[in-house]
Amino acid sequence: MPSCGWLLALCVAALAGDSAGAAAYERTERNCSLSPPYHRGSNTTLQLQELRALMLPLNINAYIIPGTDAHLSEYIAQRDARRAFMTGFTGSAGTAVVTQTKAALWTDSRYWIQAEREMDCNWALEKDVSIMNMAEWLISEVPSGGSIGFDPFLFSLKTQEDYSINLQSSNRSLKSIPGNLVDKVWEARPPVPPHKLTHLPDRVIQRSWQMKVDHIRNQMRDNPYQPTALLLSALDETAWLFNLRGNDIPYNPFFYSYTLLTMDKIWLFLHTERVTEELKLYLNASCNGSIPGVKVWIGTEYTNYALYEVITPEDKLMTTSYSPVLTTKAIKDDTEQQILRDAHVRDAVAVIQLLIWLEKAVPEGKETEVTAADYVNKCRSKQKDSRGPSFDTISASGPNAALAHYSPSADTSRRLTVDEMYLVDSGGQYLDGTTDITRTVHWGTPTPMQKEAYTRVLMGNIEISRTIFPSGTRGVNIEMLGRRALWEVGLNYGHGTGHGVGNYFGVHEWPVGFQGNNIPFRAGMFTSIEPGYYKDNDFGIRIEDVAVVVPAQTKYGHNFLTFDTVSLVPYDRKLIDTSLLSSEQLQWLNNYYETIRRLVGPELDRQKLHEEKDWMLRNTEPFTGSGSSASVCSSSLTLISLAVALLHSFN
Repeated sequence: MPSCGWLLALCVAALAGDSAGAAAYERTERNCSLSPPYHRGSNTTLQLQELRALMLPLNINAYIIPGTDAHLSEYIAQRDARRAFMTGFTGSAGTAVVTQTKAALWTDSRYWIQAEREMDCNWALEKDVSIMNMAEWLISEVPSGGSIGFDPFLFSLKTQEDYSINLQSSNRSLKSIPGNLVDKVWEARPPVPPHKLTHLPDRVIQRSWQMKVDHIRNQMRDNPYQPTALLLSALDETAWLFNLRGNDIPYNPFFYSYTLLTMDKIWLFLHTERVTEELKLYLNASCNGSIPGVKVWIGTEYTNYALYEVITPEDKLMTTSYSPVLTTKAIKDDTEQQILRDAHVRDAVAVIQLLIWLEKAVPEGKETEVTAADYVNKCRSKQKDSRGPSFDTISASGPNAALAHYSPSADTSRRLTVDEMYLVDSGGQYLDGTTDITRTVHWGTPTPMQKEAYTRVLMGNIEISRTIFPSGTRGVNIEMLGRRALWEVGLNYGHGTGHGVGNYFGVHEWPVGFQGNNIPFRAGMFTSIEPGYYKDNDFGIRIEDVAVVVPAQTKYGHNFLTFDTVSLVPYDRKLIDTSLLSSEQLQWLNNYYETIRRLVGPELDRQKLHEEKDWMLRNTEPFTGSGSSASVCSSSLTLISLAVALLHSFN
C-alpha cells in the first residue's frame, strides 16, 4: 500500500490538474473487472475477428504471432510490428497467440505493467514466457488432433524445435502457414522505406569487406564438416561483412538483406532500387566465381524456419548456434576498439550536459520525463559523427522507474521533482560506435533504503568490472557477481546483467553477454554491465556501463582477462554509502574517476565546455575510505581547514 504521504501527493496532483504527475500514472492501467471494462489501449476487436475468419479455412485452431521479423531481429521496423498491431502492446519482447475464443500475450517482467497499460480487455496477460508454458496453454485450449499455425519466416529453427518437443506427446501439431495472416488483415501496413545504402568511410575501417570475406572463407575451409556455402540471415551479419549501413530499422543502421557466400562467389539479396552506381562499383570489386556447392552452413539462432524448409535434404545442411560471421564480429579489431572508446568519450559529454541541466531545472518544477529524454538526445546530436539515438530513451522518475524498460509518453510522463529518484538509460549511434549508459540520481534527500540499494547495485557493477577470469569464461558464470551484494540483503532484479554492443550497429549485439546462450568472453569483446533494483510503485535503480574485455596482468597465470570500463560519467555521490564498500571496491571507484578526468577532461576543453568540466571535476573527487556517505577527499578537507584558519585570523 502507498504511504499516507504518497496518497496526499496524489490528491494534490489531481486537484492541481497535473496530467504529467502521479495521478496520470495511477490512471494508465486497464481494469477488466469493471463493467464496462476500463482500458486505454486501442480496440483490437476488429482485427481479431478478421484474423479468426482467416484461420477457419486453414483448419488451424490457434495462430502464433511473434514480435520479430523474417531476420529474427530484436528491433524491428514498423511494417513488421505485427504483434503490436494485433495486441496494442509495443514492448520489444513478447509472443501473442489467438484461438477462436481467446487471445493471450506472453511477455517478461520488464513489460508486465506496460502490457497492462497498452492492451485492451480482449487480451489476457501471461507472465511465464517459457515455450513450455505457452505449449501447456495451447494444449489446454486446442482440442486433441488440432493444429497450431505459425509463419515459418518468424520462427527460428530452435523455436520451431522447442515448440515441437513440447507438443509432441499431446496430439497437437504445428502447421507452417506461408503468407502471414496478420498482413492480410493489416490494411495500413507501412511500406518498405525508400532509402539508399551507404558504406563506411575508410577512417573507421581496419578490415575491408574483401578481407572479411577471405577470413570467413578460411573458417569454412578449416571446418571439419567442409561446408561449401554459408547463408547469412541476420541483418547485422550482412551489414558487418560488407561494411554497409542502412536505415530500415529504427535506431539500428541495418537494411533488409540476405547473403549466400561460397568459396568463389557471393550472392547479396536486397532491394535493387536502393543500390546506387557507386555502391555497385564498391560491391563488384573482386566478385567472380561459379555455382555454389551443396553443403550450406547456417546459424540456427538467426535463420528462420522457412529457409530451413528450402534446404533439403538434411545432408545438404550444416548447423551451429551462431554463424562464423557473428562470432567473428563479436571480437573488435584494434581500430574498432579505439573508435568505440572515442565515441564513448564524446557520449559522456552529452550525458554530463543532461545531468547539469537537470540539477538546475528540476528544482524549478518545470521539466518532465519527456523533456529530459529530448534534452539528452539533443545534446548527443551536437557531438561529432552523431547519427541519432541507439534506442528509445528510458527516462523515468519515481514509480515509472520501477519499470525496467519504461519509455515516457504524453499519457504517462511525470513531472520531475527533487523528492524522487530519476533513472535515465540512453544511448547514441555514432559513425564510429554505439553507446548505452544508465545513471540514476536523486536531487533531494534519498532514504536510507534508497542509498543502500543504490550502493549495492554499484557494488555489483564494480565486482563484475574488476573481476579477473580465464579467457574463454562464459558470462553466465560471472553474472552472479552483479547480484551478490543485493542477494545478501534479500534484493534482486529481473532482467539480464549485460549484452554486447556494436560499432555503429545494434545496441544489443549478440552473441556477447552474460546469458546462458552467449559465447565465451575473449579479448576485444564489448559488453554492458548493468545490475539494478526496482521497488514496485516507488523507485528504480540501474547503473549501466559499457566495458571492453582486455588482457589482465596476473602474478602467475597467463591468458587471463578483465573488463575495462569505457562509459565515462560519474555516479551520483549523494547515493553512495562508502561504508558498505570494500577497500578494493573503493580503490576501483577512485581509479575509474581518475580515468574520467584523464579522458573526458581534454574533450571538454576541446569543446570549450568550462561549466561541464567544473562539474565533472567536482563529481570525480576521490572518495575517502570510511564514512556513511560519499566523502570529500583529504586534500579538499585540508583546504577547508585552511580556509577556517584564515577566517579565524581575521577575527
